[in-house]
Amino acid sequence: MRYLITGGCGFLGSNLAAEVLRKGDELFVFDNLYRTGTEKNLEWLKSLGKFKFYHADIRSYNDVEYAVRDARPDILFHLAGQVAMTTSLDNPRFDFEVNVLGGNNVLEAVRKYSPETIVTYSSTNKVYGDLEEIAYEETATRYIAKGYESGFSEDLPLNFQSPYGCSKGATDQYMRDYARMFDIRTIVFRHSSIFGGRQFATADQGWVGWFVKQAVDIKKGALKEQFTISGNGKQVRDILFADDLISCYFSAVANIDKTRGQVYNIGGGIDNSLSLLELFGILEQKLDVKMNYKQLPWRKSDQKVFVAEISKASREFGWKPGMNKFQGVEEMYKWVQNSNI
Repeated sequence: MRYLITGGCGFLGSNLAAEVLRKGDELFVFDNLYRTGTEKNLEWLKSLGKFKFYHADIRSYNDVEYAVRDARPDILFHLAGQVAMTTSLDNPRFDFEVNVLGGNNVLEAVRKYSPETIVTYSSTNKVYGDLEEIAYEETATRYIAKGYESGFSEDLPLNFQSPYGCSKGATDQYMRDYARMFDIRTIVFRHSSIFGGRQFATADQGWVGWFVKQAVDIKKGALKEQFTISGNGKQVRDILFADDLISCYFSAVANIDKTRGQVYNIGGGIDNSLSLLELFGILEQKLDVKMNYKQLPWRKSDQKVFVAEISKASREFGWKPGMNKFQGVEEMYKWVQNSNI
């Protein structure tokens, strides 16, 4: 099998690329090395095996067309994207070019030159908006979405908010429409919070990894200034470890007769949900530190709760998470501790 991964040196991309190499399949990696840590991930992948690397930009149709025509992939994991809400607010044009134009570049190149390719797309829970219309119960450590105690299913109405929600949502819908209009075999994954090894988290993206790093720095006495949170810390997400995401992608592709043209909410599910405050409690107990933080105003369009209701994925391609949140946080801690990031 021939795999092309856009954003293949990012967190998710490098984990998927490593699995392709482990399986002994043919790998093509497309990345512009824009994000922090991508060059390190590229070197790590080179240590694992041989593959072809395109140092190219998803915004350039010529770059994307060349890679698709050259690789003629059986499977294309489209992960290249602008992934931070804050960046989309600071530079909405850049967000549009990467997420919307880049996504259309992929679809058009596949439609013209490799129409049998299976294309998966990494979408987001932000296509559902800020969910302010839902009633919430506030407890000591978290918010609970009343009526959605098991999480949000794919039936939740779309409500694009923020440039990020609009740009990811636009390509989310283009993926579905290219399946309908052009018979391209696309699959859309609307992700909740993914974390794990090879993630060089920042304050804007990768919250589990970022706060684990703050805890490690506190333990080492290396924290230069007090870290911040936006809002009261009771925001809830379901977290999914990278190994489980890999099994999700490959299982969905293996069941393409059922999954083509479909969308799936993908996360750890309600059993693996955490608020910021609850994560801090786990880290305080594990590292024997105090997670003292400075509180900032809420970020625009921040969801109080998003937990993926994952029964559709389980039903249609037999997938469910294998690692619980406590094991996942432990593995994230080991990665941060050993990588010296």
